[in-house]
Amino acid sequence: MRKITIAIDGYSSTGKSTIAKRLANALGYVFIDTGAMYRAVTYFALEKGLIANGKVDVDSLISSLSKIQLKFVPNPSLGKSEMFLNGDNVERDIRTMNVSEHVSQVAIIGEVREKLVALQQQMGEEKGIVMDGRDIGTVVFPNAELKLFMTASPETRANRRYKELLDRGEEVTFEAVLKNVRERDYIDSHREISPLKKAEDAIEFDNSDMGLDEQFERVHNYTLRIIASK
Repeated sequence: MRKITIAIDGYSSTGKSTIAKRLANALGYVFIDTGAMYRAVTYFALEKGLIANGKVDVDSLISSLSKIQLKFVPNPSLGKSEMFLNGDNVERDIRTMNVSEHVSQVAIIGEVREKLVALQQQMGEEKGIVMDGRDIGTVVFPNAELKLFMTASPETRANRRYKELLDRGEEVTFEAVLKNVRERDYIDSHREISPLKKAEDAIEFDNSDMGLDEQFERVHNYTLRIIASK
């Protein structure tokens, strides 16, 4: 059966990565979490002091991009790949609230997007991938055979994120997480370069009232029909 490219876009905390990873496993495809890549660059900027008082030192970050090496390394014990930054596993570090609060500011920088989009396109040259992010179906792979756009209410997404952060031991409030979700929505949707938007040929998927199993079954069945038609 011919392999295809699957692009999953959508708002933060809609479960894009969870569904994408599960779908890739079911199909025997490669899963690529592009959000992890932008988070890794943000983490680098924070560690190097290039973000202070909520402001990104854009010029310094751009000049440092050549020093940033990103790689997804498979972890057999977890059944997934983890993000490595310059040889170090930063998978847990990039999932903190601090990174979440700044990643949208980093993601609007043109030179950052140019570097990461090129890497993403290189990763998907052989097809057989499931890639999730904000601009996969519109910029990275505009000719992807299957495009999904995932959404849910801000409150639903904030509640998911809040529980996730608590499980990791972070001290956060629901109000702070909801504020972050709404701010990220605005920044992602209004940035000049590659704004978050639904591709014209994407299938919109609102999972506000769906459990993970129901989401997966619907997406998986639809995907199999698309693949069979190719």
